[in-house]
Amino acid sequence: MKTHHYIFLSTLAFVVLFYNEYVGLNLGILGVLYSVLTFIKTSARNRSKTFLLLFVAGILSSCAFAWFADFASFAALVISLLLLSFRSKNRRMKILFLIPVFVVNFFTFICRFFSFQDWLPKYNVSGLWKKLFAFVIIPFVFVAVFFGIYALGSDHFAGLFTDYELDVDVWQIICLSALGFFIAFNYWSFVVEKYLYKQNDLLNNNFRVNAQIQKPTYAFLDLGTERISGIISLVSLNILLIFFIITYNYEQFYEAVKTPTQLSEETHERVNSVIVSIIMAILVIMFYFKSNFNFDPKVGLLKILAKTWLILNAVLVLSAFLKNTEYITNYGFTYKRLGVDAFLLLALIGLVLTFYKIQFKKTNAFLFNSMSWYFYGIILACSFINWGGIVTSSNMKRSDFDVSYHLKDANFNEKYLLKYAEEKNDLKLKKEILEQVKAEKSPTILSKILYYETIKTK
Repeated sequence: MKTHHYIFLSTLAFVVLFYNEYVGLNLGILGVLYSVLTFIKTSARNRSKTFLLLFVAGILSSCAFAWFADFASFAALVISLLLLSFRSKNRRMKILFLIPVFVVNFFTFICRFFSFQDWLPKYNVSGLWKKLFAFVIIPFVFVAVFFGIYALGSDHFAGLFTDYELDVDVWQIICLSALGFFIAFNYWSFVVEKYLYKQNDLLNNNFRVNAQIQKPTYAFLDLGTERISGIISLVSLNILLIFFIITYNYEQFYEAVKTPTQLSEETHERVNSVIVSIIMAILVIMFYFKSNFNFDPKVGLLKILAKTWLILNAVLVLSAFLKNTEYITNYGFTYKRLGVDAFLLLALIGLVLTFYKIQFKKTNAFLFNSMSWYFYGIILACSFINWGGIVTSSNMKRSDFDVSYHLKDANFNEKYLLKYAEEKNDLKLKKEILEQVKAEKSPTILSKILYYETIKTK
């Protein structure tokens, strides 16, 4: 099949799956269809290990959305499909260009659509009109004429067609066709601008040979002065961070016990400060080890100081993680508290990658390239896990279990709430949960969320 076949087939599938339906199982089916078609369309040369992993991720994230249909699974599905499409055409392009490429394509959609020669096959127009006239127009004229004759001769024959009312929402079909075509066109026929191709080398993970030549970063500073400046800066920052870790841990673990509200506010404020501190730490390391110092034979002390600072920042992250764990132990799980752990995990990964960058002389772009994949990996992993179920099942064991919060603000936890209602013999709660489940099971098959189909309501 050619590109235009994939576009029209995807558009038709979109209309069929979403006509008179809500978003649910249908989007999962569409994701699987896009993944399979992309695999078929991609040449064997471009089916790299990364592409195959993304293909599996596209299938799995589609299944995750069909099961949960929440934001995490939706984000995982969209990113997986965009990465899959991107990798099917560009094996070596860095994924940091993913967003710029598709944003540019969305805005240039109109211009690219009217460039028919780029995405539609070239036809012999004169031959096409001959076939259209012979195969469509002439038969249509004959059928129309004889239909009129037969209709005049038989009221029942005419009634077969005049008494029938076609129950079709034309405007919905038009809108779905337009949206489906827009998505399919940008997915199958996206274009990477030449200037992005030219910038791709700037995001290499390894330095070029000419970057290894020793020269000062600034014209007014020689290498020796710049090196000593870095040593003084990192010695000062290490000392400052040691004092901060001491005071930070004292405030967290040794000050008087506060109310849950105060503790919540302070925990989030301190975690935010830790995350900002980690980001700034990585930026400082990127500033000093962007090129020359990676290959400076006299930079041993500077590297030791930089690694020490990264280790101290890792200690700071672990302190924040322990405090958040203590907070969860005392007051239970929530989405926000789990989100804090996710952000701290990303911060720790960033520190490890920065340590790796210094040790193995990688470019600053290596950090962004690697972190992009880890960020995507965490979103993908989160889409497979029933976090609402984890929150509810863990908090059920607590004496201060807040039924109202878990009933209204937590998702996909109905199985655990039904178990809790049976244990407490709470018929009112059980009835309310079953009514919610029945409402979720009421849509037609393509609009269903499969998770709710596993809950028995009788």
